[in-house]
Amino acid sequence: MSLLTNVIDHSLDDGYAEAAARDGVEGRHGLPRSLRGRLWLAAGVVLATLVVTVGAVQAQVDAPTLAKEREELVDRVEEDTAAADALQQKVDELRGTVNEMQREALEQHGGDQAQLIALLADAVPVEGPGIRLAVDDAKGTDGGGDGPRADTGFSDTGRIRDRDLQRVVNGLWSAGAEAVSINGQRLTALSAIRAAGDAILVDNKPLAPPYTVLVIGDGPELADEFKDSVDGRYLQVLKENYGVRYSISVQDRIRLPAAASLIVRTAEPVKTEKGNTS
Repeated sequence: MSLLTNVIDHSLDDGYAEAAARDGVEGRHGLPRSLRGRLWLAAGVVLATLVVTVGAVQAQVDAPTLAKEREELVDRVEEDTAAADALQQKVDELRGTVNEMQREALEQHGGDQAQLIALLADAVPVEGPGIRLAVDDAKGTDGGGDGPRADTGFSDTGRIRDRDLQRVVNGLWSAGAEAVSINGQRLTALSAIRAAGDAILVDNKPLAPPYTVLVIGDGPELADEFKDSVDGRYLQVLKENYGVRYSISVQDRIRLPAAASLIVRTAEPVKTEKGNTS
């Protein structure tokens, strides 16, 4: 009972009570008591208020200017984007004109072989049976990190690289492909598959995964030949070890667009004995 009575009578610890009392006394004397001290305190409060007020007014004054600059920047971006789209449309129109002139030249100088020449030059759309090969990065991959990939032929990141697509396309040509396109980009004898950072370029056009490779040829035989080839097994290794995804399906009918205009820099027509060009 004596312990309980002591707890009730002294609910606040003695040390804590003493510290609280000391803080209360100091608090009462925290404000300056002299006239000069009070004047300095008042001046400090006025100065702080003045600074805050000036900052708020300046922010209000600058807000319209910043908003105007942002609108002007947005307008410039939109104008430049529209100009770039117009230029791209013009390029497409000129490319179509050049393709048409090339076809006319082939018909004029190719004689009975004009269609064959155009087909070999990938200058005309083609269609026929074949296969559809879809290749994609592994699930959950990101855009960073090359790992030991610079020293090996495989990917430790699960991402498809330019050299992977190169091997796939070469394997398809070796397996009997007659025409190939990647994401709608027709490949020719002069096509290049390169890398620019993390992007894959086909004839300087960036492609994004998944990569859809359409191939014209004998579908079942082409699929079997590719799977059994070195490059087909290479793709299987990427799938088993690094999670790269791919699938092959035989298609009854595939249509590929014509390739972009070819720029011939060194080839020249040869005149035959009859004076015709070939």
